Amino acid sequence: MKQPELFIGVMSGTSMDGVDTALVQINESHVKMVAHHEFPMQKALKQRLLNVAVGQSTNLIEIGELDHQLGILFSDAVNALLKESGYSADQITAIGNHGQTVFHQPVADSPFTMQLGDANIIAARTGINTIADFRRKDMALGGQGAPLVPAFHHAIFTPTDSSIVVLNIGGISNISVLRPNKKALGFDTGPGNMLMDAWCQQHLNQPYDKGATFAQSGHVDTLLLNTLLKEPYLQQLPPKSTGRELFNLSWLESYLEEFPTSIEDVQRTLCEYTVVTICDQVKQYVTGHYPQLLVCGGGARNPLILKRLCEQLPNWEVTTTSEKGVDSDYMEAIAFAWLAYRRTYGLSSNLPEVTGASKLASLGVIYPNN
Repeated sequence: MKQPELFIGVMSGTSMDGVDTALVQINESHVKMVAHHEFPMQKALKQRLLNVAVGQSTNLIEIGELDHQLGILFSDAVNALLKESGYSADQITAIGNHGQTVFHQPVADSPFTMQLGDANIIAARTGINTIADFRRKDMALGGQGAPLVPAFHHAIFTPTDSSIVVLNIGGISNISVLRPNKKALGFDTGPGNMLMDAWCQQHLNQPYDKGATFAQSGHVDTLLLNTLLKEPYLQQLPPKSTGRELFNLSWLESYLEEFPTSIEDVQRTLCEYTVVTICDQVKQYVTGHYPQLLVCGGGARNPLILKRLCEQLPNWEVTTTSEKGVDSDYMEAIAFAWLAYRRTYGLSSNLPEVTGASKLASLGVIYPNN
């Protein structure tokens, strides 16, 4: 068996609340995070990205500038991780960089997904081979190009006699369904923190609802909730994936015209919407007497979400992935380090049963450091 090698995963999610980097030891049977770092994203850059992501008018000059600036940002994040951890570039086999998604349109006459962050810049400024553009090979094979993390969950969590569902609550919520003697499943259930964060930013000028204080000051508007639950995406069968191009403030405000309610009640209702859209799906995949729901992502730190998940799923063990040995804050960054390992050795890294691709593939494009 090969000795573990070091890979770095870089993740800037839909919430755009910073850049997570994870330094990970990996071989065919071993995945262990040895260091991590959170690097801030400048407010002005975040706002420009948000404008593009929700479909505001843009042009090639702006797209090119954002691609360049994100390349600088991601390389700075990697170099900060190296400095803090004491490792050097020549000790790292490769970087796996997700890139910043600005639009994802997998179901259309011309399906595409766009992640920005020039990997040439990352490779040049870090001195490390960089692997990026993980989604488009899967889409070229007829898949959704997302979610990709279920393949990693399938590799590290093994169900014995009951279901394990890994729930990532980032801007969007997605689940990986692992059941004994069955193929893995995975898809985006709907919004995670995205709508709550946007509402909080708009009305409190805060990037997120720390401790769910804002939400807990309000009540669920049942009429609004039931109307939001009629969103057609929720009724689609997997494979499916979504993002900010659907679930955004404009989408929400189109419903609020019918339901004038307090800002606190809207926040509480959005929290409930996230929970209900998750639980409606999770309940369909119970197997055995001891099913587990393992939560990761920013939503794992939201006490109201965790409380409501426990109440909605009384027969499940609801806990965080940290309790099972994988840091819930860095799960996705670790996953992209693993995807970089898989690409380095030409190993498959998608699950066709999850994405809908026609076959297995080794995802990502390698950008050499020289």
